[in-house]
Amino acid sequence: MSAPPEGRGTAALPEYFAKWAREQPQRIFLRTPAGRELGYGTLLEQSARFAGALRACGVAPGERVVARVETSPEAVLLYVACLRLGAVFVPANPGGTPAEFEHLLRDADARLAVVAPAQRELLLRALAQAAGTCGLETLGSKGEGSLAELAQRSAPPALGEPPSPGSLAALVYTSGTTGRPKGAMLTQANLATNAAALAHAWQFSGQDQLLHALPLFHVHGLFVAINTVVVSGAGLLLLPKFDAAAVLQHLPQATVFMGVPTHYTRLLQEAGLDREVVAGMRLFVSGSAPLLPQTLERFRERTGQTILERYGMTETLMNTSNPYAGTRIPGSVGLPLAGVGVRVTERTGGARVSRGTIGVLEVKGPNVFAGYWRDAQKTRDAFSADGWFRTGDLGRIDAAGYVWIVGRATDLVISGGYNVYPKEVEAELDAVPGVAESAVFGVPHADFGEGVTAAVVLKPGATLSEAQLLAHVRLRLSGHKVPKRIVFVTQLPRNTMGKVRKDALRASYASLYAAP
Repeated sequence: MSAPPEGRGTAALPEYFAKWAREQPQRIFLRTPAGRELGYGTLLEQSARFAGALRACGVAPGERVVARVETSPEAVLLYVACLRLGAVFVPANPGGTPAEFEHLLRDADARLAVVAPAQRELLLRALAQAAGTCGLETLGSKGEGSLAELAQRSAPPALGEPPSPGSLAALVYTSGTTGRPKGAMLTQANLATNAAALAHAWQFSGQDQLLHALPLFHVHGLFVAINTVVVSGAGLLLLPKFDAAAVLQHLPQATVFMGVPTHYTRLLQEAGLDREVVAGMRLFVSGSAPLLPQTLERFRERTGQTILERYGMTETLMNTSNPYAGTRIPGSVGLPLAGVGVRVTERTGGARVSRGTIGVLEVKGPNVFAGYWRDAQKTRDAFSADGWFRTGDLGRIDAAGYVWIVGRATDLVISGGYNVYPKEVEAELDAVPGVAESAVFGVPHADFGEGVTAAVVLKPGATLSEAQLLAHVRLRLSGHKVPKRIVFVTQLPRNTMGKVRKDALRASYASLYAAP
């Protein structure tokens, strides 16, 4: 991938769709294991129909469309339609609770919610309680649903000029340390420039086939995977979800695979993973959570392939990557991408530190988001005085320029590639009658990277069990936020200022998930 369409320095993603549809309309953009195929020309035509359906539902450029749908070609078409119309795409976890969905609808001030047909009745109440003028349409994984029907009845409209690079393209919710998810505003330019940087760094071309097994409500599966394919004119094989056996079956049809560390640990459990099955693969990418060096080494021994680890987050998309052609260092997240600046500053004071010194990682570049949705104070707090985004991650940069992440300034837990903020889980536990207080933290887990763990202090006379508390949390939070274990303690460890010492908890329970 070289320059943006028409040689422009910055382009919106729809210009790439149009470029490939114009130059090679028969080139396959997406296919499924069932044999369905969408060429770039068909993608342009079908996404225009979906854009027309959104218009018919009253969606105008700049308005938010919340998509709580299963992975499917139609889900991808909905995303592309929003980009082309200039609507703001708001991905939602299909496995999230109605309460989480209601908060998202209300906070985003959504104009339209698109949900899986089977979830319509469950979510109607959440929609009603969210107030506003939000409409509701359905979209199924097999092409059924009211929005798909409306799209097929609509003639492809003339969409005119693509949205400007600086216009808002997506609003992605990420939990904050206060426990309430907040929306990160990503522009068309954020998405396009980051995808172009990745395509260049990873040497993507029109000959590549990406095996896609990531969720579409997550930055990794939605923006890193799909957008990188689009800017390079490559193709993708879309799986409905990650299943190790299915991935193994389809690897011979692909050249690139992107996954989270949990995916690689599960692939290593498959007896058929060997050098022969990956003979046509040129790149395995891991992200969203730290990859254990032993996982990388075991994978290399079995396949001859060295997994490429990179580093990003919702607010910045991708920041760094180990080199495609060069030394990939286990434990490091590599070098800054082209156009992206990474620096390390003191935890207090913000002064820049010398090479090799641990501090707070800060990022600056065209990949960095436009701020938090309707929250000027949080946006100001997230940036330094000279405009660098404070990631909240602790790390260092070595003499060769490689970035190493050593921890987090916050207590963020990353489990199975998903961010879990303890405050959100603690709020649910503390609301249970009989719970005096709780502390949520992460400890090493062989499959998930980190296991979400809770230490709970009960009130005198309370007789709650671990199973009862877990059952309560499951009703309120998405599955990846539910603790793997809850341990009961008489008191939480605290420092002299009364703050809970989660470092002490992590140390005490470091072997909780270790194999017997």
